[in-house]
Amino acid sequence: MSHVTELLPPAPPPPETKGRVTPAKIIGWVLVAAWFLAGVALAAWLIGAWDIDKIALYGPKYLSGLWVTIELVVICILLGAIISIPVCYGRMSQNRVLSAFAYAYVYFFRGTPLIAQLFLIYYGFGSFRSELEAIGLWTIFRDAWNCALFAFSLNTAAYQAEILRGAIESIPRGQFEGAKALGLNRFHTFRKIILPQAMIVALRPYGNEIILMIKASAIVSIVTVFDLMGETRRAFSRTFDFQTYIWAAVFYLVIVEMLRNIWVVLENRLTRHLKR
Repeated sequence: MSHVTELLPPAPPPPETKGRVTPAKIIGWVLVAAWFLAGVALAAWLIGAWDIDKIALYGPKYLSGLWVTIELVVICILLGAIISIPVCYGRMSQNRVLSAFAYAYVYFFRGTPLIAQLFLIYYGFGSFRSELEAIGLWTIFRDAWNCALFAFSLNTAAYQAEILRGAIESIPRGQFEGAKALGLNRFHTFRKIILPQAMIVALRPYGNEIILMIKASAIVSIVTVFDLMGETRRAFSRTFDFQTYIWAAVFYLVIVEMLRNIWVVLENRLTRHLKR
C-alpha cells in the first residue's frame, strides 16, 4: 500500500491586483465624473431659473396631480389584487376551460401595451354609448378616470396573478403533504402554511409591479386625467418651460425611492427569521 512521504510545497499567493489601474476603471471614473458634473450643472441651472411666481401658481396643482396619481395607483393595485385571485386559481386549475380563459386573459393583458388597452376602453366603449346607456353603465365609462382605473386594474391583475401563481408553485410539495398528514383541510393549508410562505417569495415582485404602475400611470394624462403628468403638461402648455417636466421627474423619482426603501424595510422585517 503506497503512502505519501513528502508534501508538495505550497503554491505562491496570487499577484496583488489591489490599486491596479485598468482601462475599465478609467472609463468608469470618467463616466461617474461626467454624470456628477451633469447633475451639478442641472442643479445650478434649476437654481438660476427658479421662478417663485411659477412655483406659487403651479405648485399646488402639482400636489393635486400627485394626489390623483397616488389615489389611482393605490386603488388599481388593490382592485388588481382582488381580481388576480380568481385568475390565479384559473391558471392553476385542472379544468381546461377555466385554465384556458385565465391563460387568455393573462396572455392578452401582458402581451399588449397598456396604452392600447386604455385606448380600447376609453375610445372603444364610447362607440357603444347607446348599448351602455341601456344597461346603465354609460355613467361609469363616460368618465376618463373610471376608464383609466378599469384599464389599470385589469392590467395589473394579470401581472399579479402570475406573480402569485409563481410564488405558490415555488413552495415545495412536501409542505402540502405535511399539512395533509396533520389532517388540515385545503383551506387551512393554503391560509396558514402555503400563503404566508408564498407572500415572502412574491414580496419583491409585488414591489416591482407597484413601481411599474406608478411610472405607467403617467399615460392617463393622454385621456384628460389631470394626474401629476397631466398637470405637468398643462403647466408646460402655458409656460413653455421644460423644467416643468424636470420637476415632474423629480416627483416620480422621490415616490419610487420612498417606496423602494419602504419595501426594503418590509422585506427585512418579514424575512428576519431566514437570516443567519
